[in-house]
Amino acid sequence: MAQPQVALTFEDGITRFITTEEDQTIIDAAYKARINLPFDCRDGACGTCKAFCETGEYEEGDYVDEAMTDAEADDGYILQCQTYPLTDMVVQVPIPSAQAKTGASTLIGTITELDRLSESTVKFAVRLEERDKLNYLPGQYMNIAPPNADFHRSYSFSSGPSDDIVTFLVKYTPGGLMTSYLTEEAKVGDELNLTGPMGSFFLREPVAPILLLAGGTGLAPILAILERLAEDEEFKDPVRLIYGATFNHDIVEVEKLNSFKDKLADFDWFTVVSSPDEEHERKGFVTDHMDVEEHLHNGDADVYLCGPPPMVEAVRTHLNSLDTPPASFYYEKFTPQGTSDGGDEGDAVEVSSKTTEDKQSLSVSSSQVESGEIHRTKSDSAAQFEALRALEIGVASLLIDQLDEEDFAELTKRAEAANQHIDGASFKNAKGFIEANSAFHEFLFERSGNPAMLAAYRQLRTAEVMVAQLDDGYGVESGIPEDHLAFIEALKNKDLDAVKKVVDGHTVKAVETMNKAIETNVTEDN
Repeated sequence: MAQPQVALTFEDGITRFITTEEDQTIIDAAYKARINLPFDCRDGACGTCKAFCETGEYEEGDYVDEAMTDAEADDGYILQCQTYPLTDMVVQVPIPSAQAKTGASTLIGTITELDRLSESTVKFAVRLEERDKLNYLPGQYMNIAPPNADFHRSYSFSSGPSDDIVTFLVKYTPGGLMTSYLTEEAKVGDELNLTGPMGSFFLREPVAPILLLAGGTGLAPILAILERLAEDEEFKDPVRLIYGATFNHDIVEVEKLNSFKDKLADFDWFTVVSSPDEEHERKGFVTDHMDVEEHLHNGDADVYLCGPPPMVEAVRTHLNSLDTPPASFYYEKFTPQGTSDGGDEGDAVEVSSKTTEDKQSLSVSSSQVESGEIHRTKSDSAAQFEALRALEIGVASLLIDQLDEEDFAELTKRAEAANQHIDGASFKNAKGFIEANSAFHEFLFERSGNPAMLAAYRQLRTAEVMVAQLDDGYGVESGIPEDHLAFIEALKNKDLDAVKKVVDGHTVKAVETMNKAIETNVTEDN
């Protein structure tokens, strides 16, 4: 029997989903998912956690009249600290989602610009009431809904994370709910509800040449990535963009794209049109005009792609066929929603991963979006720790202004739980360290409220490769326990540069620890 899932519906309309284990209360399951539901006693005596159950079966546990009367219980009220779900449930929680610190922000924004850029593209800009509460990574998206709407759509930012006004590009879909709203009802001054940031597609720390590929309104996250690269004065590597479209009129934001030639040290771009009936300098598909040396740097470039599913699959097939595929390939594709309501299936995600002799791949899918990444395999341990490094710096960037003393206390608790299994320069309890270390690194992903990033972290095989090589008494690189605490201190100080320095150094030490363990195991086998 599947574990019961509880939909927590907050008073601001936001819903979060948690899965309860056997003999686990709603409060305990929510705490494990880093959703801070209100409670004081945990024993059914105060009533602080009282909520209303819309649907589902449960064991109600014990309580006193001062906390909840029998009449209230008969009407469907529950105490979440005493409720053990037996089936899936929908529970109305009488607080706003922000109070529960679910991680993802829900903000109200006002439309400041609404422009039909072409036959196929609508652009809108939004001024957020509490802009300082939203951190996002270039490439991520928001779930956006008109007020009181029973649907949302997922749209990537086309503006950089430091911009005060956020912008989005929308593909014009005849009969689509959001298309109809934007083109027939919306006007400047109207409000929208925005929840996020979401997604695991984002710019990793740039350390190599970059090839950007955009298809249609998939240009949006690519623009956000370009904005972020332009802010990095130290980044001098080549950046190339191939922008694919079906028709000439699909090509938009030309002036903005040209501006990056002045903002970036080495940037160039061109367009490709696929329709055989169009006149254009370059015809066909982006893969027809991709040069192994100029664009892929003979496999040393990182590739970022956002576009429709057929384009993503075509590019993935093309890159896999090369003798020297790119070192890393990140992609995102949005599923067309048409006239349906999209299902709004909450934040549920599906994950698939695969490792072969020469590459590793990961895919995270939700109802509207699929994000993925493919890496060339170096050594199994090095690949895992480098992937963790990129994700951890990303999630730290998202949360560095949101963490509080409760978060730091939990992080410290987890760090100390891991560090106790190290004695000087060796492992006292390798298995215990791996479990506690995984919980420490997982904390920020749990706290983010971004199910795609949490799923991406959990699909890393870091713990698996550690279990395969480490044993009690094996050597540990000096400074690993101190790194855990230094990471927390950097977060407390809101010093992202220090966070990056700690994570970079910790990654090197982790890989070296693994390499020494591998050498020890090889020697023992021989």
